[in-house]
Amino acid sequence: MQNGLAALDHSTHSAIKNVVDFDQTTWKHLLAKGARPAAYVFTNSFCSTCPEVFELLQQTVQQNAQPTGQPVELAAILMDVRGERALAHAHHYAGVTSIYAFDGFEPAIRQAIDPKWRNITPYVVLVARNGKQQRVTGQPTLAQLKAWLN
Repeated sequence: MQNGLAALDHSTHSAIKNVVDFDQTTWKHLLAKGARPAAYVFTNSFCSTCPEVFELLQQTVQQNAQPTGQPVELAAILMDVRGERALAHAHHYAGVTSIYAFDGFEPAIRQAIDPKWRNITPYVVLVARNGKQQRVTGQPTLAQLKAWLN
């Protein structure tokens, strides 16, 4: 049975019509000029725990409305699905505002994101309004989420 939160989000997912290519230069650009605050969740099509992380992030965003009224970027970056095929996975990601798909040599792209990242998903990067980053493999803690949006 579908819960109310997931049913509510279905319209958000169907609104996403484009997949943005994510290559070795994209991450640097997002950190320099991307939306703030933002959550970037690196995932793949077979990640069983990634949907839970998106639900937690979406609930956190809803409970902590931004004083500026600006929306919070919640991006899914798929590593194993290319191009428009990534849209088929949007229903797994509650509240997602953007979908990216790796475009290029995956190890080189991962290296550009974080040389210490061991390719375990979900890999979450929370970027606060002031640009401060928190990186976590798996589900962020409540303290991390609070620091991200406050």
